[in-house]
Amino acid sequence: MKDKIILENSATAYDMVTAEHIVSLEKQALDLWFNGQTSGYDKLWSRESFSYFDGAVTKRIDSHEQIEEVLKTIEGKLFAPEGYRFENPRVQLFGDTAILTYQLYAKTTLIDMQYNCIEVYHKESNGEWHVIHSTWSFIRPMDMYFGTAEQIV
Repeated sequence: MKDKIILENSATAYDMVTAEHIVSLEKQALDLWFNGQTSGYDKLWSRESFSYFDGAVTKRIDSHEQIEEVLKTIEGKLFAPEGYRFENPRVQLFGDTAILTYQLYAKTTLIDMQYNCIEVYHKESNGEWHVIHSTWSFIRPMDMYFGTAEQIV
């Protein structure tokens, strides 16, 4: 079943094609992510300009070089044997910038994920869309048990 992507009421057919492309880029990265491969996000996250927030890190990450160090600690360790749920995608388009928000659910080998995700995409000079800012915030963290999650970071 195809996820319904929410767009603004004035969205054009081109906007829908762009939104579907952005969602497909994200899902391709997630498919790899939940099979222990960080390469999808490594390629998707911008090398030109990048920042990142996550409930599992204590400070904002301000470059692709910094996020590469985090990715090395996760590579080959994170799997979601039962898959993941990608819900409520919304794409807001502003010229060469797009904001993708969605909710992500997955029971993984490291943590039970329940995230509100914000991915700010930008069409870079080479014409490719890359994420320039990524935020992964826990959905209602007061309801979560983190167990061994502290060992991730």
